[in-house]
Amino acid sequence: MIPRILIIAGSDSGGGAGIQADIRTVTMLGGHPMTAITAITAQNTCGVDAVLPVPPEMIVAQIDAVIGDIGVDAVKIGMIGSADAADAVAARLAGLAVPLVLDPVMVATSGAQLADAATVAALGRLMALATVVTPNLPELDALGGEAAVLGHGCLLAAKGGHGAGDMVVDRLIGPGGELARVEAPRIATRHSHGTGCTFAAALATGLGAGLSAERAFVRAVDFVRAALAAAPGLGRGHGPLGHALGAVPFDLINRG
Repeated sequence: MIPRILIIAGSDSGGGAGIQADIRTVTMLGGHPMTAITAITAQNTCGVDAVLPVPPEMIVAQIDAVIGDIGVDAVKIGMIGSADAADAVAARLAGLAVPLVLDPVMVATSGAQLADAATVAALGRLMALATVVTPNLPELDALGGEAAVLGHGCLLAAKGGHGAGDMVVDRLIGPGGELARVEAPRIATRHSHGTGCTFAAALATGLGAGLSAERAFVRAVDFVRAALAAAPGLGRGHGPLGHALGAVPFDLINRG
């Protein structure tokens, strides 16, 4: 059966990150994306102009609608919108026995703040439910470091894109130490909007398809790198990735 991936995240009107990037990622990796939108944003490649949180009861209603009919094999959580929403989502997902990937979105690539202090504090309840948490390096610091994240009982996918140097080091870490590591040359581009969303969605798709955490992690890193290399160069700021990898998928299978 096709892996059914529930995405709980915000909408990016520019199409580079959030729900829009997640849908493309899950589709490209062979899953069926379903969504519970947590916030509506007015944004483009240059920044975020406005954010409108979706009421927690509507977020939960979206979750109930898809789980009750279609079912779910894995969950990806991105931008959560508010502390109340984080609490409501955590309460709803507490009994759901499927892999859960939490991308603790706090700051957009443009530098815009996407989570206040109360929302960051509420992420703890979601981390306690998560299979893997996927912070970038600034987010990892804000969450208290590796030990603090691992203390919630989850795996940690520490993304190295914000690190210094010509090599990017991405690590999957468990309670006993490092489980997987990918070291690769940095791809020099400003068109990196949505890398975190894409990685977390790819990881959730792999887990939902039954891959091991290590294999799903490596595949997610590989997909992000391929999408970065295929970025179409849209917009005046941090443009979106090329999730279709420079091809038109339909045309590739419909040449006759």
